[in-house]
Amino acid sequence: MTNLQLFVACVAIWGSTWLAITFQLGSVAPEASVAWRFLLASLTLFAYCAARRLPLRYPAREHAWIALQGVLMFSASYIAVYYAEENVVSGLVAVGYSASPLLGMVGMRLVFRTPMTQAVAFGSILGIAGIVLVFWPEFAHLRGDRRTALGALFTALAVVLSTLGSIAAHRNQQARVPLWQGMAWAMLYGSLFSLACALAAGRAIGFQTTFSYLASLAYLAMFGSIVAFAGYLTLLGRLGVARAGYVGVMVPIVALAVSALFEGFRWHALTGVGIAVSVAGNVVVLRERSRT
Repeated sequence: MTNLQLFVACVAIWGSTWLAITFQLGSVAPEASVAWRFLLASLTLFAYCAARRLPLRYPAREHAWIALQGVLMFSASYIAVYYAEENVVSGLVAVGYSASPLLGMVGMRLVFRTPMTQAVAFGSILGIAGIVLVFWPEFAHLRGDRRTALGALFTALAVVLSTLGSIAAHRNQQARVPLWQGMAWAMLYGSLFSLACALAAGRAIGFQTTFSYLASLAYLAMFGSIVAFAGYLTLLGRLGVARAGYVGVMVPIVALAVSALFEGFRWHALTGVGIAVSVAGNVVVLRERSRT
């Protein structure tokens, strides 16, 4: 697939998964839902690798790094997302998540010494300012609305954990861990960690057989996990963190549109202004041609 096709696929899928996640919320613990999602995706990938006879054995050191990527990218960050979506509408969580590419560049600077120019720093500030503007009406209710505060807290935690997962994924790509095998193992480690978190928290390892739960689980596992992450990680390898992060510009806009259609989210003046400012910040960042 071309870079444009991969970009469109990632935006369309991830823009809609924020709503699909809401069908996972309810009687099943978030840790369990995350575990089932990535366990199903992992088993599918292992079956694919076996059918193609792709090698699945790696040294213990590489397994450690793959496990770190899995725990951060396919477990802890998503558990935080599920808890966030129990408190605020999915579109707003997606807008907060758009900060992860910007934080990723800061992380790349700290870990890999990747240069950051003044344009990157300025674009990052614009992006964060835009997110604050979009969330501002929610912030206005923080004093009397504990749910909004929890939603903002879990969103911030998810962004940080996802950023660390992207850094681990970058390291694994540098170590030439193959895409499909790496995803299979990482998602397996992520699902097992989610189950461990559920047991440690004393939560029941539940499951629902309703159509909405099973349909959303299948969509999240096959498209939101396998297809979208394969596309994103491919873009990451081809274009670098900054340009691949452009996916994060359009995903929140699609998610807000979906949220307005199905969740009753009402757009306001600051929503449009905030999105415009955040997009402008990302555009400034993406004009940099260096691989960051």
